Amino acid sequence: MMSSAENRRKRWILCFILLSALLVVFFAASICIGSVNLPLSRLLSILFKDGGDSSERDIIFALRLPRTLAALILGGALSLSGYLLQTFFHNPLAGPFVLGISSGAKLTVAVCMVILLSRSATMNSAGMITAAFAGSLACMFFVMLASRRIKRMSMLVICGVMIGYICNAVTEFIVTFADDSDIVNLHNWSQGSFSGTTMENAAVMAVVTAVSSLCAFLLSKPISAYLLGESYAESMGVNIKLFRIALVIISSMLSACVTAFAGPVSFVGIAVPQIIRFLYRTSKPVVMIPACFLGGSIFCLFCDLLARTMFAPAELSISTVTAVFGAPVVIAVMLRRPEER
Repeated sequence: MMSSAENRRKRWILCFILLSALLVVFFAASICIGSVNLPLSRLLSILFKDGGDSSERDIIFALRLPRTLAALILGGALSLSGYLLQTFFHNPLAGPFVLGISSGAKLTVAVCMVILLSRSATMNSAGMITAAFAGSLACMFFVMLASRRIKRMSMLVICGVMIGYICNAVTEFIVTFADDSDIVNLHNWSQGSFSGTTMENAAVMAVVTAVSSLCAFLLSKPISAYLLGESYAESMGVNIKLFRIALVIISSMLSACVTAFAGPVSFVGIAVPQIIRFLYRTSKPVVMIPACFLGGSIFCLFCDLLARTMFAPAELSISTVTAVFGAPVVIAVMLRRPEER
């Protein structure tokens, strides 16, 4: 008979195989399906045999492939950021969108864009990520200050929501009263979207996300100890102060990268880690970190596919679709925590 540990490992392997298969399916579907549908055989011919006419190649390499890569990379980054924040606050409702971190990043990016566009200048990828990171850290700082005075985690979440509302209100004020047509177009970005991504943007977000995710994975052992309590983690040699700073920086960088390129995307950082935790039935970071990244990528690929095809040629914002599927998960989590009611 197999031991319980062997059964768990078998379950984890099957789950990883399932998620990997879903990732491939939705990745291919995102490239093939659109206003011009491409058969899978045609797609493979264009990608690997240099086939297809120029219009088909433009559709794939200039439009669909960069957008699909953005959904894959940023979806995984957002889910992983949510998992790290939930670990930091010991709260399953913590996430970059709920705590106002994404809204703070959106505000600073919008302000920088408005200033530069008013001077006929543009912001490159590094500038966008830097501005978003500064906004994320600022909001994270306010949430951490509030956590020192607020002991109930439910109230801390409400505090984060209020910070998010303030940042969103200021951002909407800036966007609404802008005169320049380029600045007015910020409204679409402020609602959340993977459209408009280029291969250069995808390369930048891939590097930032890969480095941040690797750093998070290297913290797997300290995270495991931290999940058992700060006293236990300190007894195992974890420097709690440095560990918390590392979690804040990594989670802020991941959420900043998402906001810089796609705007705020709601509920992914909360819902996906809960789904993954239920699917794998474990809290081990060495499993949860890669699984959350895979789950976030699949979730955003699926939602983005629906956003651009459900009411084509009209396109929904990505946050509209993620809220439809993510909000019920959050409600279910709240119903399972009677002590927070």
